Amino acid sequence: MANIGSYESKLNDFSWQIAEKELDYKPGDIINIGEYCTDRICRMGKKDKLALIWKEHSGDIKKYTFDQMRVHANTIAHYLSGLGLQNGDRICLFMDKIPELYFGFLGILKMGGVAQPLFSAFGPESLITRLEDAGTAAIITQKKHLSKVRKIVNDLPSLKNIIVVDYDGKKPLKDGETAFFMEKEEPIENYDIFPAKAETPSVLHYTSGTTGKPKGAQHVHYSLISQYISAKYVLDLNDDDIYWCTADPGWVTGTSYGIIGAWANGVTQCVLDAGFKAQSWYDFIEEHKVTVWYSAPTAIRALMKEGDEIVKEHDLSSLRHLCSVGEPLNAEAVIWSEKVFGLPFHDTFWQTETGSIVISNYPGMKVKPGSMGKPFPGITATIVDLKTHEPIETGVVGLIAIKPGWPAMFRTYWKNEKVYKSKFINGWYICGDRASIDEDGYYWFVGRDDDVINTGGHLVGPFEIESALLEHEAVAESGVIGKPDPVNMEVVKAFITLKAGFEPSDMINLEIMNFIRKKLSPLAMPQEIEFVDSLPKTRSGKIMRRVLKARETGEDIGDISTLENDL
Repeated sequence: MANIGSYESKLNDFSWQIAEKELDYKPGDIINIGEYCTDRICRMGKKDKLALIWKEHSGDIKKYTFDQMRVHANTIAHYLSGLGLQNGDRICLFMDKIPELYFGFLGILKMGGVAQPLFSAFGPESLITRLEDAGTAAIITQKKHLSKVRKIVNDLPSLKNIIVVDYDGKKPLKDGETAFFMEKEEPIENYDIFPAKAETPSVLHYTSGTTGKPKGAQHVHYSLISQYISAKYVLDLNDDDIYWCTADPGWVTGTSYGIIGAWANGVTQCVLDAGFKAQSWYDFIEEHKVTVWYSAPTAIRALMKEGDEIVKEHDLSSLRHLCSVGEPLNAEAVIWSEKVFGLPFHDTFWQTETGSIVISNYPGMKVKPGSMGKPFPGITATIVDLKTHEPIETGVVGLIAIKPGWPAMFRTYWKNEKVYKSKFINGWYICGDRASIDEDGYYWFVGRDDDVINTGGHLVGPFEIESALLEHEAVAESGVIGKPDPVNMEVVKAFITLKAGFEPSDMINLEIMNFIRKKLSPLAMPQEIEFVDSLPKTRSGKIMRRVLKARETGEDIGDISTLENDL
């Protein structure tokens, strides 16, 4: 039977105190996520149980028990403290999906630091924007990414320590750079954790917006309560499961459910540190007998494109529960998974800001293909009017709204309390996503209510791309939108006007694409560029992305009374 039991009955008897009791936590107690995911599991008699099975692209495999993970996290925490880093310092994790990333995250929390995970494909521009805003004190990275950090370090006065986890000694390290070898450091058996309380800051995740710099969503150690119980009820994690979350910890799914939720439940996790390839993914599931799989619609649609025959070549009978996150899961993908795996993917909805799943499909509950499901027990959700932000009737499209107060809710935007407060209207947290509720209480996603681009489950801010484009010598103006895409949901499309002396060409097109890829990240790189003579602007000079989007998709442009020029 599923952990959640009957969804309807759980709604009636649920309280967050269920999770507190199971975690042996009482209000006012010390609650350090790093300790709860390691030492606590060992005290439960699971010290010799596998915590992590890690496989890299070359095929090498490493395995770590909960006790080994505990000691490695202690060793990292001790090392960071020895550098003079203190509780509250923002410490960035800028690595591929290697063991040091996962254990480093726990080590930072153990010593009281604020973990700041960033996607390792970020370029120098994306990196400096987030490190500068956070006032980051240290960054843990690999030698393959060190050149990016060195390009920006002189512009980051707060960044005092650059820690390289795989330094090979071939080139000398510079001032402020130190080498750390997790496997060779003297192991720290006992470490006095920082006595974090419920509201002690834990993780700072950056999310993109439509205007201005990316915003840092600040979470606290009490988020563990939501992440633990939602991993148990939604992902249906049990003691004997082998769990695979495909998300990178540079994004919130990779920390909330790729680190915290699973290990707080004492579950064995698998990590594949390699790019997407259907053959290697199916091999990985078969090899390690994965039972619970949490992935993204982009990956699922990519697997669909590879066809059904490759699935039949593998023994995937270990799988028992499938979930999806990051963007809406189309009905076709759910139907396909039932056909080839004998199991439906269960769509889940949440955000960087919510910190944990807030709307979902649940084990044992009827799945309506294409639906987001129903609110998690303990979450009060509704749909509010687009303008008045008051709850509206069934079947009408509005904005998803959540009643504040769940444990994993972000506590502020870093140094941006004004924008944080603007997210709360009429006693609701406004998610910024449009949806409707059907007569059975199921939620149905319609689209974003802003210009943020959802490409492959990753949110990309158009403003950041537009700003970077203007740094290219040929670009005079730019407007960026998300263009519908059958696999990635959306891809970045840029409309560009060129400066005098430059003419549209395939060469300049490719040059601009690569410029953004190196400066920001592959996710931010425009997949299509359209050179135009002018861009639609308001009379105040603001580029109207919605007009560009409407032109692209053939939708009604709507009110254009504020346009600078007639169309």
